[in-house]
Amino acid sequence: MFGLPILSLMLLVPLAGAVACLLVEAKTARTIALAATTVDFLLGIVLWNRYEIGGAQWQFTENAPLFAGFAWKLGIDGIALMLIELSVFLMPICILASHAIEKRVGEYMAAFLLMEVLMIGVFAAQDLFLFYIFFEAGLIPMYLIIGIWGGAERIYASYKFFLYTLLGSVLMLIAMLWMVNEAGTTDIPTLMAYDFPVAAQKWLWLAFFASFAVKMPMWPVHTWLPDAHVQAPTAGSVILAGVLLKMGGYGFIRFSLPMFPQASADYAVLIFALSMVAVVYTSLVALVQHDMKKLIAYSSVAHMAIVTVGLFAFNTQGLEGSMVVMLSHGLVSGALFLCVGVIYDRLHTREIDRYGGLSINMPKYALFFMLFTMASVGLPGTSGFVGEFLSLAGIYQVSSWVTLVCTTGIILGAGYMLYLYRRVAFGEQKNADAAAMPDLNAREWIMLAPIAAAVLWMGVYPESFLAPMRADIAALDARLAAARPQGDAKPTAGQPMVAEEHAAHGAAPEGAH
Repeated sequence: MFGLPILSLMLLVPLAGAVACLLVEAKTARTIALAATTVDFLLGIVLWNRYEIGGAQWQFTENAPLFAGFAWKLGIDGIALMLIELSVFLMPICILASHAIEKRVGEYMAAFLLMEVLMIGVFAAQDLFLFYIFFEAGLIPMYLIIGIWGGAERIYASYKFFLYTLLGSVLMLIAMLWMVNEAGTTDIPTLMAYDFPVAAQKWLWLAFFASFAVKMPMWPVHTWLPDAHVQAPTAGSVILAGVLLKMGGYGFIRFSLPMFPQASADYAVLIFALSMVAVVYTSLVALVQHDMKKLIAYSSVAHMAIVTVGLFAFNTQGLEGSMVVMLSHGLVSGALFLCVGVIYDRLHTREIDRYGGLSINMPKYALFFMLFTMASVGLPGTSGFVGEFLSLAGIYQVSSWVTLVCTTGIILGAGYMLYLYRRVAFGEQKNADAAAMPDLNAREWIMLAPIAAAVLWMGVYPESFLAPMRADIAALDARLAAARPQGDAKPTAGQPMVAEEHAAHGAAPEGAH
């Protein structure tokens, strides 16, 4: 379909850039990193432009067997396409946000470029073990970014991040070895259609869940995230919130749901319970934070809980909503961390009480911050609204009680985000240093304006982002149909007893898709 192996090229460009950054001085390393990430962004635009909506499910496929049981096999569907676009969009912005890094600049830039290689690899891999290598190797550059260039407690935060995420993944590797032995292939598209024994599905699902739940992160294995965010440099927080958290959601979509549909249905109650606790608990914790980064980190846990309930709603709205929430959260949360970074560079503190009245001396900054705050809350017209509305509409078909609890998260979210904004942008200027801070410079405009445009684009015309994923989500929905749990809504008079018939026959009702 496309002469050039574009996915391999998108991996090669940042890899070559990373090697080059290790060999040159600081200023040149910054230029190389910005150039490499920009080239990958342009290749991402080509990828999106060449992607055939309604074409083959797997496009841009590459297959080179390396040795028995392992192949360099790449390919994307619409879901992977959107997450790759998110990754290549945020990376040049992260490089621009790293101007304050002065220690070991070449190694810092190399770590970010290596991170980009591994993120794209996770979403493009079609071989089970190739996916595992990319998925786990992503730990290493992030561990170094937090541990070397982070804040005062960086060593503790980096060890906690590494150990939490590594422990869950050991179980996933054992499950993968069993699956390959059972199915006789490492090909992910083949495994997605393979019917594993129902008894084995439960154990396999739990093994994958151990890894994906930590990556998401789900309550109660979320405690590494606030520490990691607070200690990470600004660009580290952007890429951690923007892309790395999405790997857990991608894992559920690519592995847990299609490969173990029956186990997913059986454990949906567990997911709902953990997600409801996460939405309410982390929102309440966010309300009392004094550190801006910690507040945004806890809000990420609440938003990711909306993703998990949508995924396990077992219907199209829930699945589409979860994907849009992931894309939206990647943009909005990344932008909020950039906004914190802008004022941190000027005053070198993240304490909310040290600011106030910034809309007087930094009106352009206050405008951007307000847009991203509103998008985080889910204001109609922004990306946050579309995803949350679809996710909650999907879960409402399954459980009105889960919907009720998760909706309180949106109300609490409005509470803590607007409270944060009021204390930073409005009120009296208590601190003379904060009152003297200059407004956005050209570099900060270049960082924030593209994200603002993308947030509004997704909010006003979400079809651009939904169209490439629609066929893949429909295929996943069809795969889940036989295991779909019965909802708590009672059919009204004259309405066909769809849920009851489905439960009796163990199959999707005719015309459900």
